[in-house]
Amino acid sequence: MTQSIPPRETCVLRYVLDRFAVEKPDAVFAVFDDGETWSFAETRRRTRRLGAALQGLGVGQDDHVVAWLPNGKAALAANFAINYIGAVYVPINTAYRGALLAHVIANAGARVIIAHGALLPRLAEVDRATLEIAVAVGDKAPTVTGLSTHAFGDILQADVEPTEPDQAIEPWHTQSIIYTSGTTGPSKGVLSSYLHNFASMNAAAWYCVGDDDRFLVNMPMFHVGGSFIVYSMLCRGASIAMTAGFNTDTFWAAARATDSSVVFLLGVMGAFLLKAPARPDERDHPLKTVFIVPFTEDATRFAERFAVDVYTIFNMTEVSTPIISDANPTEPGYCGKPRAGVDLRVVDENDIERAPGEVGELIVRTDQPWAMNHGYYKDPEATVAAWRNGWFHTGDAFRKDAAGQFYYVDRIKDSIRRRGENISSIEVESQVNEHPAVQECAAIAVPSKWGEDEVMIVLAPKPGETIDPVALIDFLTARMAHFMVPRYVRILDELPKTPTTKIQKTPLRQAGVTADTWDREAAGIKLKAERLS
Repeated sequence: MTQSIPPRETCVLRYVLDRFAVEKPDAVFAVFDDGETWSFAETRRRTRRLGAALQGLGVGQDDHVVAWLPNGKAALAANFAINYIGAVYVPINTAYRGALLAHVIANAGARVIIAHGALLPRLAEVDRATLEIAVAVGDKAPTVTGLSTHAFGDILQADVEPTEPDQAIEPWHTQSIIYTSGTTGPSKGVLSSYLHNFASMNAAAWYCVGDDDRFLVNMPMFHVGGSFIVYSMLCRGASIAMTAGFNTDTFWAAARATDSSVVFLLGVMGAFLLKAPARPDERDHPLKTVFIVPFTEDATRFAERFAVDVYTIFNMTEVSTPIISDANPTEPGYCGKPRAGVDLRVVDENDIERAPGEVGELIVRTDQPWAMNHGYYKDPEATVAAWRNGWFHTGDAFRKDAAGQFYYVDRIKDSIRRRGENISSIEVESQVNEHPAVQECAAIAVPSKWGEDEVMIVLAPKPGETIDPVALIDFLTARMAHFMVPRYVRILDELPKTPTTKIQKTPLRQAGVTADTWDREAAGIKLKAERLS
């Protein structure tokens, strides 16, 4: 049975924030790294001030605004202000550069970008498409030819209030476009409504999170693990602690300093914390609930060592937590059971349901309209393919047991997942093929000791050419996000082909890291995200 749509005051940012600013104005909503706190009333004041400034720059209801920011006060204010005036929030990864940056800027269709000043010079290197105005956060507001640049502080005026939106903002209106890796082409912009965002992590979906919890946000705001969690906690009238990002050495201190009770960890983060030396005070912290995804053998030990309840889920940008576990599961690969309001099937390539125990693709639909994505922006072909037969096709291989419990098996789609980042093999290959000495290449996933994958490129040079892996890495580092740059490089005379001359990746994956494979990290080349103050 189709569920009713919740009222605006329950799930639409503008009305939720207005409501809590009246009902609990002095309650703390956000705590930051430097100890500063924002009450609900203060959050609303800052949101309205920036919203008015954006309107002053010509941003109207339904316009797209790009946010290119690290976690912090500006990122939170930008997210809320964009939605408060009825515009569409389009966050992009701070690691983007080169062709991938150009693609998402062109796809976003925005006039205005709010960006960290240190990132703006990257825009000078690419086609800026429809961008006209840049708002620079930080100490510098560098000039980019063709962009009118304003310092963040300069656009804010204390005595200006935002105007009302032309029409009421409804739960089914587009709240955000978040980019996720493509598998057969460039990254796709996932269209999410306010209700999709709300349904992903509300009390029905994340039943183990309470309205009195404080969520430690260490995932970036350009991922659903950041922005959707922040939004969910706002809609609950709860609170967040926003950190610059995950750091093994400071994680527990940050949890204590912010009095956080809940956190979401990628499997690799849990592994890092478990591998840290034991400390006598490692159970002395306020955390009660920890989500770990994916659920691995390391995750089974986390609850006991750190005295917390561990849960796991299956989620992706396009869906809304269709599967969640009970507390402290014990089987690696386990995801849980369907939450209320979703239908799940494990099917073959023709969408015929598999028998219990058999492996197939997980497909999803919800009882409530607008509770998942409503397509890929400017990509109708991908939208139709993903939503065929009225079900959303996840591209992930699962099995379901006779008791209705779901287990993740592998990914069907040709993508790579490294430390929480979904990486399109197509996008990696396109940049490697730009190297003048490369004839052909294939990007594949190989297992990482930290869980998930490492990126490996297998290539063949042009006749008469030789390729130095170090020089190749230098070439790629300037052209792609740091997390996409391959760790492993294997050079062959020719790549295996099908009878129709397509590159066969299966034998390359089966071979994995061979004796003749070059390892970037073994060569002393480690790449990290640029630190933005």
